[in-house]
Formats: sequence, structure tokens, C-alpha cells
Amino acid sequence: MALYTPQNNNKLIFAPANDKTYSQADQYTKGSLSLSQLDPSSPLTQFHTWFKHAQTSGVRQPETTCFSTASLPSGRVSSRIVYMKELDPTGFIIYSNWGTSKKSKDVETNKWASLTFWWPEVERQVRVEGIVERLSGQESQIYYDTRIMGSRIGAWASQQSQVLAGREELDARVKDVVARFEGEEKIPVPEFWGGLRIKPEMVEFWQGRESRLHDRFQYSKKEDGEGWKLERLSP
Repeated sequence: MALYTPQNNNKLIFAPANDKTYSQADQYTKGSLSLSQLDPSSPLTQFHTWFKHAQTSGVRQPETTCFSTASLPSGRVSSRIVYMKELDPTGFIIYSNWGTSKKSKDVETNKWASLTFWWPEVERQVRVEGIVERLSGQESQIYYDTRIMGSRIGAWASQQSQVLAGREELDARVKDVVARFEGEEKIPVPEFWGGLRIKPEMVEFWQGRESRLHDRFQYSKKEDGEGWKLERLSP
């Protein structure tokens, strides 16, 4: 990646671009998007179609998403990369610690959250905004049982986002949890850990185009809550 050096050299980075065109950013040329290519009935159905395409088009870990929350009353926003683990007829599901993590504190005060998927191999992006709800312990147990033993132990041992005196403290907690469940084949999902469903109120599908004149279409929930409005947005 080449770095263009401006006359004002106070900037540490300025307009980073590719190594062929120097100060000019890459152009998106792999596709276009029209209204006729979108499912008018549901953005979840459309997301499923795009996700399958990403899986078969060389996108690495297309389930990777940026999950953003905001705390009230401060309004401070926090973002982190997580995995979307499930998609059902009502929303997108992720799993995490909901007892001590920063995201859990945000969700306690503000039920709105967003997801952003970025698939550079196909030059596509999907943005989701919606209301969150916790999954039941029984629902969370189903996914929890699919995790490797180390990850199940880790969910119990980690007080996510809390200050650690050192790695030794975490290692000691892991050792305690291993001893606690020694010989047990089925470990119960912790009460503070589990699934969160983001129920979309808005979903945007973005296809990169040349000169930053991207194709953008937005699904938004109708006021009566029945069905979706689908509109093209200016890039």
C-alpha cells in the first residue's frame, strides 16, 4: 500500500491507496445492483441469498461482523468484531458474555444495536439496525454444546472486559473451571453467557461501483410493522 505524502506533513497517514495508483483509491468494478435483483418480501431472505453467494465466492469467514452498541445517557458508541452464528426468520444471532462485558452494559441501557458485514472479495456490504433480545438458556445451550471444550470452559472462566492483574489470574480461573466440571460430558451454559438476537428495523444492501457511485438499497420496517419498504439510496 503506497502512502501519499502531502505538503502538510503533520498527518501520520494521508489518503492511503493501492500501490498502482498512489493517491487514488481502488475502484469497485465487480458488480452492480438493481431493484429487480432484490427479494421484495424480506431483507432476511435477501441476506441469506447474499451470504450463500459470499460463501461460494471465496469470501473468508463471511459471518464476521462489526457489532455496535451505544450506552445511554452518554451516547458513547462501542464496536467490536464478532461472529454471526445464526440467522432465523426474526433476526441475526450472536453469542457472548452478557454479564460483565461492555456490550452487555450498553444493551442494559439501550436496546438498539447495529451489525455491519464487509465482503471485499465481492465488493459488498450489509448494514443492519435493530432491537436486541436475549435468547433463552435452552436456546443458548444448543449452540454452546457445539463449541470445543476449551471455548466452553473459557465462557465460564472469563469475566469479559474486567481488569486482570495478569494472565496468571485468568489461567487460574480456567484451572478452577476445569476441576469443577472434570468428568462431565455436558457442561451447562453459564447464566451470564448466551445468544442475542438483533431483530432488524432497517437493512441496507450495498454494492460497490466505480467513482464511489455505489448501488444502495434500504429495507425499512413499515409503520404498521407489517412488511418492508424497499428504496434506493443515493451513494
